[in-house]
Amino acid sequence: MNEPVKAPANAPANDDHLDISRRRLLGTVGAAGATGLLIGAAGGVAFASTEDGGGSGAGSGGSPALASVGSTEVMFHGKHQAGITTPLQARGHLVAFDLAPGAGRKEAAALLRRWSATAKALMAGKPSTGDTGIALDAGPSSLTVTFGFGRTFFDRTGLRARRPEQLDPLPAFSSDALDPKRSEGDLWVQIGADDALVAFHALRALQKDAAGAARVRWQMNGFNRSAGATARPMTARNLMGQVDGTNNPKQTDADFDRRIFVPQSPQVSQGSQGSRGFQEWMAGGSYAVVRRIRMLLDDWEKLSLDKQEKVIGRRKADGAPLTGGSETTPLDLDKIGPDGRTVIPDNAHSRISAPEQNGGAAMLRRPFSFHDGIAADGTPDAGLLFVCWQADPLRGFVPVQRKLDRGDALSPFVRHEASGLFAVPGGAAEGEYVGQRLLES
Repeated sequence: MNEPVKAPANAPANDDHLDISRRRLLGTVGAAGATGLLIGAAGGVAFASTEDGGGSGAGSGGSPALASVGSTEVMFHGKHQAGITTPLQARGHLVAFDLAPGAGRKEAAALLRRWSATAKALMAGKPSTGDTGIALDAGPSSLTVTFGFGRTFFDRTGLRARRPEQLDPLPAFSSDALDPKRSEGDLWVQIGADDALVAFHALRALQKDAAGAARVRWQMNGFNRSAGATARPMTARNLMGQVDGTNNPKQTDADFDRRIFVPQSPQVSQGSQGSRGFQEWMAGGSYAVVRRIRMLLDDWEKLSLDKQEKVIGRRKADGAPLTGGSETTPLDLDKIGPDGRTVIPDNAHSRISAPEQNGGAAMLRRPFSFHDGIAADGTPDAGLLFVCWQADPLRGFVPVQRKLDRGDALSPFVRHEASGLFAVPGGAAEGEYVGQRLLES
């Protein structure tokens, strides 16, 4: 923990703020082992005092401690990759790559080695090889980098026999208006951070690493509320103003790992039907469904508050069910109102997507909002970069989306414009790179 963070070779030699020890970089950060996340003790955005003459180092000519948001570090190595159970981050980049013509398994392995080394360094707040200096004076800022493989990756690397059944193409849905140029891909990278420059720094470094081996197929940029923007931690809101993420599976749930992560062996049941097409290299991994969902905000905002709440089935102010209580109160799907109808309408989004309405199907939703400007027709090109995680998309995303596709009251106000499904292997052990168990087995 005392290893210094050194400046890149092209940085000025007299920049005092670059020679920050790992202990100083993390400030008062402590471990929260369940997620491998290190969090500043204050949990806010306050700077350490520069007048204490003690621990901050300011009194003896040292550099001031980073804000707690900047000092937060997520571990690269672990059972699972970072960016799955990590709390929502303020800035995100989703990028798909296709292998370059002529590139195969050997080139893919070399690329994942480079990517893993870069991600490990940047997530620790250290410069990467050939660092551009974009984030020199920032800390890790909760940076996470997550890698996944698309279906076509296995064809192009001669690994078709190792492709999991869970990567079978998603079914077509009637609400889809998918752009194939912004869908799928051989490789997928998710970048998240609580600082926009730190996130861009990682994006730039990984794009440079890919030169000659892979080229960008598509890129999407997203955001969430900034850390510390509210008086207490709250479920995020989407661009419709709705609380979005209520009833997400929790890590404290007894069946959380079974629903979200691939088991360590085929003998570990994932449900009544057991594991489908178990691949050992995916143990501890998860499957990411990525959807670019355009929100038709002009149409949505014409609805009255009452109608918006009936479309969702929850109060807009606090996310509580229309049947009463708080955000975490279970939906009372059988409650009848004075008009003789169910209080939560039969086609309300929250009713149709509820796990109890879908045979217990559940997925961990971890989205970003996006706004890509104003379209030619004057409408905002904005919405949700929907990312969900599950041990098996056939038992997570697919049954829920099929049901939503048949009668969700929200459907007239959204458009699914891009889609991808990616196998995200388990985390790399010390000395390993992500995907090594697939590429070198």
